Amino acid sequence: MTSSQQLDRIFAYFPDLTDRQKQQLAELAPLYQNWNEKINVISRRDIENIYLHHVLHSLAITKVVSFNSGAKVLDVGTGGGFPGIPLAILFPETQFHLVDSIGKKINVVKAVADSLALKNVSAEHIRAEKVKGSYDFIVTRAVARLSVLLHWCRRKMKDESNHSLPNGLIALKGGDLTDELKETNLPYRLYELSKFFNEDFLETKKIVYVER
Repeated sequence: MTSSQQLDRIFAYFPDLTDRQKQQLAELAPLYQNWNEKINVISRRDIENIYLHHVLHSLAITKVVSFNSGAKVLDVGTGGGFPGIPLAILFPETQFHLVDSIGKKINVVKAVADSLALKNVSAEHIRAEKVKGSYDFIVTRAVARLSVLLHWCRRKMKDESNHSLPNGLIALKGGDLTDELKETNLPYRLYELSKFFNEDFLETKKIVYVER
């Protein structure tokens, strides 16, 4: 499937996108293809599937929560900018702070955000546990086990919640999570992405939400 066909699938799943949001999403593939020739931010065998495997996967978080204007979201282990960059496109009034321990990947995030004129994105080369500040939500994509993520980030979540979903950790995960979920020792909600999207890649993917 071509990038254009993949993009059309995203537009079908999200019919309320503005023209500006559609244009920003359309610019993602060429931007990342260009950067991937310099820095391997996305698997080279996966770059052709960037929209379904990376962008749509990131946007799955919107099926769990809609971020409010003025909310602050921390993206831990963002890599090349996922899920933070696609989410920032959909929620231009929400502030996204993207962090990663690998500096060259953060340089790509900054360049992509600048190219798309995403004023609601900041990026920092820092380990998650060293991040300062407090956030409504922590989002992440296949970075570490839930128990580790909670150890890093739980104290960074704001006490007061202003969303339909209480403040917490939202993690994109895959595979058998039985043992990992037991380790959290906290209430959680599990969402199967196959309920939201008819895509083979997302068939075994899940979102795990753990309340603060």
